Amino acid sequence: MGDLFDFDQPASLYAVMGNPVAHSHSPQIHQMFAAQFGLRVEYQKIQVDLGGLPQAVANFRAAGGRGLNITLPFKLDAFRLADKLRPRAQLAEAVNTISFADDDRIIGDNTDGAGICRDIIFNLERPIAGRRVLLLGAGGAVRGVLGPILEAHPELLVIANRTVDRAVELERHFSSFRSVAGCGFGDLKDQQFDIVINGTSASVTGDIPSIPHTVFAPGGLAYDMMYGDRPTVFIEWAVRHGAGRTADGIGMLVEQAAESFSIWHDRSPQTGKVIAALRGAGSA
Repeated sequence: MGDLFDFDQPASLYAVMGNPVAHSHSPQIHQMFAAQFGLRVEYQKIQVDLGGLPQAVANFRAAGGRGLNITLPFKLDAFRLADKLRPRAQLAEAVNTISFADDDRIIGDNTDGAGICRDIIFNLERPIAGRRVLLLGAGGAVRGVLGPILEAHPELLVIANRTVDRAVELERHFSSFRSVAGCGFGDLKDQQFDIVINGTSASVTGDIPSIPHTVFAPGGLAYDMMYGDRPTVFIEWAVRHGAGRTADGIGMLVEQAAESFSIWHDRSPQTGKVIAALRGAGSA
């Protein structure tokens, strides 16, 4: 636990913006982080209409907001809105963390990749280096994690998407990493992977990406970037089809939040107890 709260100081204001956003655990996570350092933080959930992100960000900033997390479906909109981009957001062409500079610029960053890598490598104790990784989807969430996963030196990272052109476009965008390839779901036949990451929104609608059920190498990890109060449909499907271990996106959520918290407050929070608290609340 951190020092006693300084109640003479006003709480700094932060929020997550998305649509939908009611399910978000971000306020709880950031309050637990703030408590580690005795910081007073107010963290809100703000649902934004499609097309309304620029106005919502302007309104939040006018109200004294200090920083924002951006979730689906606005990560590409946030990229276009930013006045300055950190290198990992520039590479991803997607933003999930906004800071406001003293000179009125909007600073865009992306902590998703750092979050998923820390969760897989340190929390789940699964190395990425030298492994075959399959990443399903080609949207903003996937863009955010590709660079850091590739920087972890997998033997091969395959991006598979229902619309093949979008996967191939990502392959070209990240072509400086020689270990990346893009394809359609149907091209995965006879391929197996040590780590299979679902970065599609299929779990939200209760669907399964149309991939072969033979994609898991022996002992392979099935990882869903989505999460809920029960196992996602992708996790349930993976268990039936040979995954050796499964994990949802709670660990990634907490780890990327820790990275955002560090950007805003220049402090690195401990994540283990926060992940355990969320899972204990029935969020696994």
